[in-house]
Order: sequence, then structure tokens, then C-alpha cells
Amino acid sequence: MDHDHDHDHGHMHMSPPPANSTGMPPMHHMEMMMHMTFYWGKKAEILFSGWPGTRSGMYALALIVVFVMAIIVEWLSHFQLIKPGSTHVAAGVVQTLLHAIRMGLEYMVMLALMSFNGGMFLVAVAGHAVGFLVFGSRLFRGSETLRPSEKAFYLSPMSC
Repeated sequence: MDHDHDHDHGHMHMSPPPANSTGMPPMHHMEMMMHMTFYWGKKAEILFSGWPGTRSGMYALALIVVFVMAIIVEWLSHFQLIKPGSTHVAAGVVQTLLHAIRMGLEYMVMLALMSFNGGMFLVAVAGHAVGFLVFGSRLFRGSETLRPSEKAFYLSPMSC
């Protein structure tokens, strides 16, 4: 065995990539900058890569989708979907499935908000407000109150 040559143990000696004016290596593959503060405008990337892009119609569609998802979350939180005569097993399975759907939608709304687009923030809050007004407030239910046995068939409201 020859032990006279320089052993490097597999380490490659490479110079670091050239730094830009911020002292960071350039990012050649990023098409859009990720915002860390709120910004306004239709040039956004929400939920999926490249969506909605720069087209106004697709941005409007993205706003509508987030608005509707927020309303559906409130509907799932406040609407009685299980009949009072249902068995406990059936009621538990349905409640669990509805909870999973509600949480999935809620996380999708949260991910849309992580784009930091001001329009997305406004439509998410508006969707939750409209959804609560229609499904959670007494405005459309009148003065009816729930019996304790009926409360068990509602999904618990979202809490922070």
C-alpha cells in the first residue's frame, strides 16, 4: 500500500460561489421573491407553484377560492350536519371526517395567507366574517337556543 501521497479522505476543495451585493450567493433558479411583509398586487404565488401568476383573471379566481374556503370553514364549524337520532358511532365518524375536512381547508387558507398578499388577507378575513354572520351568528337563526343534547352534534368552533 502506498501511503506517501496526500490523503484527502474524499473532501473536495471548491471555492464558494461568488457573492452578490447582499453577501449571499446568487439564486439563479428562483423566479419570484418570497415576501416576508404584506404587499399589494396581482403578481403573487398562492398555494401552488406559478398560480395565479400575473394574470388578473387568475388572481381574481384565487381571491374567490380563498373567500369560499373561509366561508366553508365557518359553515362546517357552525352547521348541524348530524341528525339528533344518529348512533354515537356514526355521529363520531361523521364528526371526525368533517373535522378533518375543516382543518384541511383551514390550513389551505393559512397557506394562502403565507403569501403575504394583502388581497388574500382581506378576502380570508371577509370570508370568515361572512361565514360567521350567516352560519354562526343569531342574525339568521333568530332567538332559538340549542338544547344541550343538540350541541353534541355540532363541530366545536375553531379556537386559537
